[in-house]
Amino acid sequence: MHVLMVIAPQDFRDEELRVPKTAFELAGRRVTVASTRVGVCVSIAGRTIEVSLALPDTRCEDYAAVVFVGGAGATCLFDDPHAHRIARELYAQGALVTAICIAPTILARAGLLQEVEATAFPSEREELAQAGAKFIEAPVVTAGRVITADGPAASEAFAARILSALGA
Repeated sequence: MHVLMVIAPQDFRDEELRVPKTAFELAGRRVTVASTRVGVCVSIAGRTIEVSLALPDTRCEDYAAVVFVGGAGATCLFDDPHAHRIARELYAQGALVTAICIAPTILARAGLLQEVEATAFPSEREELAQAGAKFIEAPVVTAGRVITADGPAASEAFAARILSALGA
């Protein structure tokens, strides 16, 4: 099963990408990293990754799960119509829709957290509440096919929860 990981082109959190990506690959999952554009993307720590898939070109039927990675740069995805389309389409087709740190706001603004238990970095609590989410203070929260995590320290548990939900 293929996993899509979505990062901001700049200022994404290294460990929120690296830890789950490594876990998925070790479990035999193929991982594709996408962003708003192809090319080099730079993390908060200055590390780079070459991205070969732009969000507008993403075919949702190719994926069993999407992971929206946090970090300060993820704010550029909060209202991105392609990020919203991906989240909604994957959810509609029965895939896992997941987000960590501030990225659950993407799911909230895409309309996927209404009456759904979710967590996020504390700065996003009000945003999730305004979207109708039931904010839970926990490192990782699973609500059906939606999995959210509160930040970089939860990266390992987040990855494990996703793999478990995928049947790994």
